[in-house]
Amino acid sequence: MFKIKKAEFVLCAAWKSQWPENNLPEICLAGRSNVGKSSLINTITNHSKLAKVSGTPGKTRTLNFFNINDELRLVDVPGYGFAKVHDKIKESFGEMIDTYLKERDTLKGLVLIVDYRHKPTRDDIEMYQYAKYYQIPVIVVATKEDKLKRNDLKKNEKLIKETLSFDKDDMFVRFSSLSKTGIEEIWDCILKLCDK
Repeated sequence: MFKIKKAEFVLCAAWKSQWPENNLPEICLAGRSNVGKSSLINTITNHSKLAKVSGTPGKTRTLNFFNINDELRLVDVPGYGFAKVHDKIKESFGEMIDTYLKERDTLKGLVLIVDYRHKPTRDDIEMYQYAKYYQIPVIVVATKEDKLKRNDLKKNEKLIKETLSFDKDDMFVRFSSLSKTGIEEIWDCILKLCDK
């Protein structure tokens, strides 16, 4: 099991010039505004206040970099699909994420966070296709696993994979921040992509 000895917020960056030094492998985390990205970061790092959990979806407006054990960084990008954000702001989010995914040399993979209970949205599909286009390996993490009946787990996994046109080389993890399901699997996938 991957031991978290250190998990700290490094900085938030709106522009490429603010990105931290290119000296550690990075894993990007993307998902809809209300899918539980901050809860996932806090759960897998065992650090309840590392990422700010907001009552207002769509609060993250920068790339947030987190240092894990001085070995790798998690990069939280603004949640997508939040209707109340002005179109101009949405556009600048898109450009910021686009630049990061295209130009960051140390980016090793993307964690795409989806809600296990629902079919992936158009935004989820676009994010997945975007990563595939740039040949970025993807770990699909299906959250809120605890809210599904046992006999729905396989059925919903199949629906998610079919909707995304899931590539068999990518990874799929069932996750619940409540029951702590999937923490070890997520780290196994992340470390594999970071060659650790």
